[in-house]
Amino acid sequence: MKSIDLFSGAGGLSCGLQQAGFHPILSNELVPQYAETYQQNYPNAHMIVGDVRTICESRLKQYFGVSEGEVDLVAGGPPCQGFSINAPIRSLDDARNHLFKDFLRIVSAIQPKAVLIENVPGIISLGRGTVVDQIHKELQAMGYKVAHRILFAGHYGVPQMRFRTVFIGIKNFTGEISFPEPEYDAKAIANFTGAKELCLPTSPLFAQDLKRHITVWDAMSDLPEIDNGNTASPQEYATKPGNAYQKYLRSDGQKLTAHYCAKVAKVNLERLKYIPQGGSWRDIPFDLLPAGLQRARRSDHTKRYGRLHPDALCSTVLTKCDPHWGSFFHPTQDRIISVREAARIQSFPDDYQFSGSVTQQYEQIGNAVPPLLGRAIGNEIARLLGEK
Repeated sequence: MKSIDLFSGAGGLSCGLQQAGFHPILSNELVPQYAETYQQNYPNAHMIVGDVRTICESRLKQYFGVSEGEVDLVAGGPPCQGFSINAPIRSLDDARNHLFKDFLRIVSAIQPKAVLIENVPGIISLGRGTVVDQIHKELQAMGYKVAHRILFAGHYGVPQMRFRTVFIGIKNFTGEISFPEPEYDAKAIANFTGAKELCLPTSPLFAQDLKRHITVWDAMSDLPEIDNGNTASPQEYATKPGNAYQKYLRSDGQKLTAHYCAKVAKVNLERLKYIPQGGSWRDIPFDLLPAGLQRARRSDHTKRYGRLHPDALCSTVLTKCDPHWGSFFHPTQDRIISVREAARIQSFPDDYQFSGSVTQQYEQIGNAVPPLLGRAIGNEIARLLGEK
């Protein structure tokens, strides 16, 4: 099946969709470094580097030989910074909050059999729901039946606390739009707008049929120890794959890459001495806390300066694995998680390569859609297309 990936980033969504049988023929990414990573992993896909607003849809069809109705899926996630509930200002005046219109413009020209839009949960409440309403109305006007839900990545084998809003549209479809059922018994607290109505629940009646959630230790226990600020990756794994998740990550004869990490400052290493597995800034002596956290309430900033617990899920991987912003200290070593460990927590296979500086690689991984979440959605879209 042929797919197009807009706002592709480093290619996390394409990675998962490819596992579900969708092969990218065309992608678009604004940031050159992200586009380089994408091209490195998908050399057969045409990459348009630049602002999606400058893409002429008629030239797109002519230059790349894409005809109406020939493409099975157009997928993408318009940049989410303007939608995020963590954004300092969430306003429809933010130009980034209108890029979904260019996504829909290209969908209108290509007329794919299916459409997939993914974004942060904050898109639900933006403009009091007007963005969601507009996406539905425009896709319906093009002949798509459309529905949206909030999916939790942990339900699909991703060892991470990550929620995404997902829209699925199927052209000329008379059935019901469905979303992938949870496969793993992963738990998370969803306290954002739309969580109660839109998140897929896991019924206690069927909990025994779900697989155990994938843990932080499942994701990284076969990797060798490295030093704080290590700049060269070891090439050999510490052990053979110890579980099904590690077998998924590793291919036969694969050499380990990108197992290096940013350097933690001396003062943070001193703070780290006091933080147990699963602990956070609350375990640090008051006089060692940053000034801002000395003024914080104990109920605030729950994940800052956190050390990961091996049996738990990782907190949401951000564009910076900075201890000041979340729980990114390694469970047993005095350092933050490596680039490869961050990629594994996002469910990128080990043969996936990232270009650019260490900082840029963390950024690309943090911005990506977890491939296993993309695979679950892709499998469901493929099933819906088969049903049609």
